[in-house]
Amino acid sequence: MSVSPATIERTTEDEDVRPDRPWLVIVWNDPINLMSYVTYVLQKLFGYPKEKATRLMLQVHHEGRAIVSSGTRERAELDVFRLHEHGLWATMEQEG
Repeated sequence: MSVSPATIERTTEDEDVRPDRPWLVIVWNDPINLMSYVTYVLQKLFGYPKEKATRLMLQVHHEGRAIVSSGTRERAELDVFRLHEHGLWATMEQEG
């Protein structure tokens, strides 16, 4: 007896088919960096217009943190590294 390929069922127990959740890059408030410097870094690293960089900086200042970028894990790791190089306190976490 032969089995036609169309009748073979494939199990997907070990396959992860959930959509990849993005990684979030968070800048935290610190007592060291000036607000103008934080705005400058966000403009320089992410290419944000001054208005958006200022809005994010104010969110960091008033709320203690702001999400400044999101994407793949590799991109988030690079963004955190670059923020650290500029003296900002940044972390990353997976959305959700």
